[in-house]
Amino acid sequence: MRWLNLALFLIYPLSWFAPLMRAGLLPFFGLSEISVISGLQSLWSSDIFLALLVTLFALVAPMLKTGGLALIQFGWLDRRALGPVNLLGKLAMADIFLIAVYITLAKGIGAGRIESAWGLYLFSACILTSIALGMIESRRATA
Repeated sequence: MRWLNLALFLIYPLSWFAPLMRAGLLPFFGLSEISVISGLQSLWSSDIFLALLVTLFALVAPMLKTGGLALIQFGWLDRRALGPVNLLGKLAMADIFLIAVYITLAKGIGAGRIESAWGLYLFSACILTSIALGMIESRRATA
């Protein structure tokens, strides 16, 4: 389990640059790919508060959770820190929810075209794997 958790340090950055969705204004034109990083770049120039929230949810929380869990797994951090560390994984899940709401709203408007891409599934899998590893570690702590 330790090595799977450590692998997330490599997979998370890949998922940040992977396309989350493809969007276009009209169905006749090509679609632009949007990733976590490209979305953040756009947000920093238009809405700094939202950019800070997305940075916290999508970049900082998952990496802190992965690092905290690694410290617990290797015995460098007390197991009592597992609760707050697991909370960080749940914060990261909020980002997936926001992306899903955005896709649903954009499809409902019907002015353009939007498709989810493989990066959304990769990013979701990273977060769900991290949450599952935290749950397994919690069960080990109580056993």
